[in-house]
Amino acid sequence: MRRVPIRRLAALAFRQLLRDARAGELRVLFFALLIAVAASTAIGYFGARLNDAMQLRASEFLGADLVLQGSAEAQPQQIEAGRQLGLTHARVVEFSSVVATDDKLQLTSVKAADSAYPLRGELRSAAAPYEQETPGPGPRPGEAWAESRLLTALELEIGDLIEVGDKSLRLTRVLTYEPDRVGDFYSLTPRVLMHMDDLAATGVVQPGSRVRYRELWRGPAETLATYRQQLEPGLLAHQRIETAGDSNRQIGGALGRAERYLNLASLAAILLAGVAVALSAARFAARRFDASALLRCLGLSRRETLLLYALQLGLLGALASVVGALLGWGAQHGLFYLLRDVLAQEIPPATLWPALAGIATGLVALAGFALPPLAALGRVPPLRVLRRDLLPVPPSSWLVYGTAILALGLIMWRLSLDLKITLALLGGGLLATLLLGGLLLLGLRGLRRLLAGAALSWRLGLGQLLRHPLAAAGQSLAFGLILLAMALIALLRGELLDTWQDQLPQDAPNHFALNVLPAEKDAFAARIASLSTVAAPLYPVVPGRLVAINDEPVRQLVSKDSQGDRAVRRDLSLTWSAELPADNHLTAGTWWQPQAAQQLPGVSVEAELAESLGVQLGDRLTFSVGGLSRDAQVTSLREVNWDSFQPNFYMIFEPGTLQDMPVTYMTSFYLPPGKERELVELARAFPATTLLQVEALLAQLRSILTQVSLAVEYVLLFVLAAGLAVLFAGLQATLDERIRQGALLRALGAERSLLLRVRRAEFGMLGAASGVLAALGCELVSALLYRFAFELPWQPHPWLFLLPLLGALLVGGAGVLGTRRALDASPLGVLREG
Repeated sequence: MRRVPIRRLAALAFRQLLRDARAGELRVLFFALLIAVAASTAIGYFGARLNDAMQLRASEFLGADLVLQGSAEAQPQQIEAGRQLGLTHARVVEFSSVVATDDKLQLTSVKAADSAYPLRGELRSAAAPYEQETPGPGPRPGEAWAESRLLTALELEIGDLIEVGDKSLRLTRVLTYEPDRVGDFYSLTPRVLMHMDDLAATGVVQPGSRVRYRELWRGPAETLATYRQQLEPGLLAHQRIETAGDSNRQIGGALGRAERYLNLASLAAILLAGVAVALSAARFAARRFDASALLRCLGLSRRETLLLYALQLGLLGALASVVGALLGWGAQHGLFYLLRDVLAQEIPPATLWPALAGIATGLVALAGFALPPLAALGRVPPLRVLRRDLLPVPPSSWLVYGTAILALGLIMWRLSLDLKITLALLGGGLLATLLLGGLLLLGLRGLRRLLAGAALSWRLGLGQLLRHPLAAAGQSLAFGLILLAMALIALLRGELLDTWQDQLPQDAPNHFALNVLPAEKDAFAARIASLSTVAAPLYPVVPGRLVAINDEPVRQLVSKDSQGDRAVRRDLSLTWSAELPADNHLTAGTWWQPQAAQQLPGVSVEAELAESLGVQLGDRLTFSVGGLSRDAQVTSLREVNWDSFQPNFYMIFEPGTLQDMPVTYMTSFYLPPGKERELVELARAFPATTLLQVEALLAQLRSILTQVSLAVEYVLLFVLAAGLAVLFAGLQATLDERIRQGALLRALGAERSLLLRVRRAEFGMLGAASGVLAALGCELVSALLYRFAFELPWQPHPWLFLLPLLGALLVGGAGVLGTRRALDASPLGVLREG
């Protein structure tokens, strides 16, 4: 048999597609694919660009995109490698020095920076204390900027001279903001900023001096990645690389939450669109059984028939994917325009990858959900042209479910969802489908007894459901999936974001107090209590370094650049407490128990650090504290809420372990706006105490949460559009049968008003049942997500039981609208066609 060339099949597929363009199932299929691709593309673009923009803002806390930091100068070849790659470079040297006037001295943190500093963010200063701050370049050679607390401590005024080592510098402005100062807890004394050209003249930096050298770099992400790869093999023991992604734990957590939620909402929209594709493809195949049989009679082989319709769907899918990608590209521009007041001014440009990934998502969804019904077209027997009751052999179940699961797996891999969220979502959805589907079938059987005395419209409407209980249960589950997805996204949007906002309340601590002397502890606590109603306890702090685990040197037990490696390269702030801090909870072990004879004192370790160090309960840790060696036994592991802006510690010792060591105290507190004078008075009253402001970091986190909230509301539009696609696809799937039933009832004398009441009863009951399923399923899935994915407390949501009413109105209205052809079709024409 001569085969038909692929070009002729493609041309025939194109002509048939144009001829069938007005078919309802093709419109729904096109719309569903368009929504899936548009949602995937828009969220892909938005997520990538928003993440880059927020990383850009986060990089302000470094003053650069990448920092090479060490206790000695960087090697010349390390600097030259960055310059050869075209990266912008700035240099900063930080050290502690005594700043002197004629009659006073003050230990100060000095930063010497060149004219290119900062590479990200901006310096801000004021002409005098408490005057309006302005952005601008740093001090010129011979000048210095100082914080107001240094002026207070040394009774200085703008224009006075200060001595840094052997160099006299003139104070020209008050330093109010350094972008890379926020969150730096290791240089907490009053700050002075000077020009790099004056550093050599000070004579302060000598061999053996305690100095921090920071090489700042800025450039494209790809170039920075290349530079980092070149640096890492040759890093010296005292050097490390720092980027915006790992510079701040709170910002990293907020970015992760934003990306995780947007991906979850994107998956919901794509899954709904996939269901619409499956329903539309099933009707597409069913309505072409006769045409397929005729083509087989005219000489097309099974393979060529299947290829013809595959090409037809492929052309439709390609067109919908391209249009959807363009729509998604435009949608993300609209969103960034709406968020122009809260996003960074510099937003990295978009690339083609999100659009290509969105198109791939649409084609994978089409293949995964449309392939099983499409395969039936190749199995239509030619004899069907004479006997229309002959149906194709249905494909095997493993093909139907396997292709759909494979498609879902590829889409989830593309979205890179968290495994816990994926399992909770799919596991909860499958469990809800099985349980609620079974309950629905039992409920439909129970309706038979209630129909005896019901009105005719109810008997006809519900009778349609009872004649095909499996189909009715499937429809109800499909409609329930729409309501469940939209309710779940709305619930998570409201509760999760509110929960994250609650973790960062308006009165979150915005100041840290460190180096509180033991003799001033009680007086300082009383002063803080008079200034603030929100203050953490005063925690004792002793600097110490972990040196051994079970008598093995700790450096040999941790991998390079891990959290444990960073923790053992510096002194940790060690503390002790009789009570477990409020924002901590135990994940293993117990809090302090009465000691047995000769037992080592206990220590509680933060869980993530313990995992990085390989520390387990019962291990013996050796610390170097004040030149002395102290051993302790791990008695518990703790999970710490690092977002709380409370004093948090990696190591908390049992009371009595370190009390013989020199100690200072630290706390955090909230100071309302407008109390800057009180803060200065507090600094004067306790000159040895260091006060650190973190208001800029709090403002950054609140800004990120605001952006996430607006983005989620925007994403809900895609979920709603995908839900409507499923709804109308489900209605189109049964439209032919409803047209025939309506024609038969009209031929038997039924009036149009009766058919309208029948449709309202049928779809109203179907929508109410879907709402019940959605409410129960949403509670089940949200409980799993809260428990296993988000680790948040779960409680019932009574408002979800408004979903049956919403479902009755939504599905009832859409059902009557979507099946209006069944009311208007000519009975004679339909019956003749049948």
